[in-house]
Amino acid sequence: MCVKRAFKYRFYPTDAQAAELLRTFGCVRKVYNLALAARTEAWVRQERVNYNATSAMLTGWKKTGELAFLNDVSSVPLQQCLRHLQTAFSNFFAKRAGYPRFKSKKKSRKSAEYTTSGFRFRAGEVTLAKMAQPLDIVWSRPLPEGASPSTVTVSQDAAGRWFVSLLCEDPSVSRLPATDQAVGIDVGLDHLLALSTGEKIANPRHERKDRARLANAQRKLSRKAKGDGANRVKARRKVAKIHARIADRRRDHLHKLTTRLVRDNQTIVIEDLTVRNMVKNRKLARAISDAAWSDFRSMMEYKAAWYGREVIAVDRFFPSSKLCSHCGTLKGAMPLNVRTWTCDCGTTHDRDVNAARNLLAAGLAVTVCGAGVRPQRRTPGGQSATKQKTPRREP
Repeated sequence: MCVKRAFKYRFYPTDAQAAELLRTFGCVRKVYNLALAARTEAWVRQERVNYNATSAMLTGWKKTGELAFLNDVSSVPLQQCLRHLQTAFSNFFAKRAGYPRFKSKKKSRKSAEYTTSGFRFRAGEVTLAKMAQPLDIVWSRPLPEGASPSTVTVSQDAAGRWFVSLLCEDPSVSRLPATDQAVGIDVGLDHLLALSTGEKIANPRHERKDRARLANAQRKLSRKAKGDGANRVKARRKVAKIHARIADRRRDHLHKLTTRLVRDNQTIVIEDLTVRNMVKNRKLARAISDAAWSDFRSMMEYKAAWYGREVIAVDRFFPSSKLCSHCGTLKGAMPLNVRTWTCDCGTTHDRDVNAARNLLAAGLAVTVCGAGVRPQRRTPGGQSATKQKTPRREP
């Protein structure tokens, strides 16, 4: 199995390169919005417009006086943004995503993608089209031996940092030796993770550590006059740098954590949480966002695919916290402030560790029989554990 990986590095452009890239970002955004508007109008007329049609439109736009500036940048990123738009519509028609939205000058990500015809990679140097000098890249880690990038993506974040991402095949990624280890994982806020082995991983709370600095920077930003003044731009950049620092530390911690879990376990069982709905709780939204449960799951899944591991997601309605992992008895209502509880069988449970053990049992049952588990209940019958509610007590 050959895996394609993106290796991301910081680089420091010259003034001429920065001006060229910013101009390219603007043209990419303009072409994307024009193509989206054209396809939306065609959608209203019940006409189908695909990538080939928008590519022909791009040729016509370049010949007009108003859009002649599109000829000043490389055509490769412009074609790539049309392909991205086609992918967005494909996901929309397949009901995997919503309708594509227009790109904003201030809010949308600034990026441009170059394929092999739009850059040159020689002797460890990357030179983009329309540029005379190679990019000054900080090679924080080497590329795989003999690697040749197939795609180069240049971007600038809100903090003003420049990044280049090189997509290439990595032969070093291979399946790990099989093991009989399996683990259930329950995510939380007091502790980031609770494992079925009894181990608890502390929640670093990266946002809380910088909350005072962030609040101070945001107050200063709010006092600046509205508009694009230099002082407001500086204040906004300072806020973005603090957010970037928080995100970088969070991402680094999750990468180290997920790599360890994937390497040590053959089967990993997690809960299928709807984080999008959970952050609507105003009391817990900040803590849930800082924990980054969605990022944790996505990292776990693609790394498991790389190394030949299996990730199982148990239905969110499975009562993992209220189910006794020793005897299978289902307890009644259990508020979030209850962290330990004692079952009628006499077993005292830590709420999170008990949930992780129940998730592991449910996940292993799914691998064996392909269905959910049905725990023991005080009353006979009942629904499957995947969508099980607390039984009503008889008067």
